[in-house]
Amino acid sequence: MAAFLLWLLLLVFCWPLALLALVLYPIVWLLLLPLRLVGITVGAVFAFLGALLMLPARVLRGRPA
Repeated sequence: MAAFLLWLLLLVFCWPLALLALVLYPIVWLLLLPLRLVGITVGAVFAFLGALLMLPARVLRGRPA
């Protein structure tokens, strides 16, 4: 809601810039989408490596009684 109100404020004071932001936002979002997917993938790989490294300790600890 705050972003919309800020955009309306920008529309009142500088409407060409507000319309440019409205047009460019989806394009920038599409350009950044591959970087977001790479970030998710790298996070998953690090989580997998962490779980793999902690596996021997979890196996040796046994079940809680």
